[in-house]
Amino acid sequence: MTTIGIIGAGNIGSQLARLAVQHGHEVVIANSRGPETLTDLVDELGPSARAATRDEAAAAGEVVIVTTPLAAIETIPVEPLAGKVVIDTNNYYPQRDGHIAALDDETTTTAELLQAHLPASHVVKAFNHIGAADLTGHATPAGTADRRALVIAGDDEGAKQTVTALIDAFGFDVVDAGPLAEGWRIQRDTPGYGPRLTADELREALAAAKRYRDQ
Repeated sequence: MTTIGIIGAGNIGSQLARLAVQHGHEVVIANSRGPETLTDLVDELGPSARAATRDEAAAAGEVVIVTTPLAAIETIPVEPLAGKVVIDTNNYYPQRDGHIAALDDETTTTAELLQAHLPASHVVKAFNHIGAADLTGHATPAGTADRRALVIAGDDEGAKQTVTALIDAFGFDVVDAGPLAEGWRIQRDTPGYGPRLTADELREALAAAKRYRDQ
């Protein structure tokens, strides 16, 4: 059993909280509006979950999922996450997030931005290319024929192993795209972004991905 901190209680955060509780983990979840706004979700999740502030969720989690809008990166607590595995689910939507020059010119990725904000943490990109409902709807046991796969990317091998084990337990095979810098291969408008793919199909999609400037 692991305590999973979740910063962001939108569609993805709520679904990951459900999966975590279903698989025996403790959940400490936070949003930008305060713990009192999460009463209904916590009541649904049951005694293994509690609402908290962002700092409290960061401090309590052994693994912490950051699933906030991209503009909120600067609000993510730094010190409580030092040394921890941090999962980044983010995507860049300029119409929502405003234009970010380093993402527009593709000199960095969303996960690398979070890693720069959290220099002492081990950031792993995951869960950014699957719809929220599919997190529970597409989950199947290991060994299931045509099991859906999800991508990870990260610079720390131990952190990636931790996230791989979590994703497998949640019901998905895992394809490692390599370092954080390769996370662009599963960003919006790439072949692997969205559709239900097996591990082999997802590897093909990653190989076929093109930078925005080349599309």
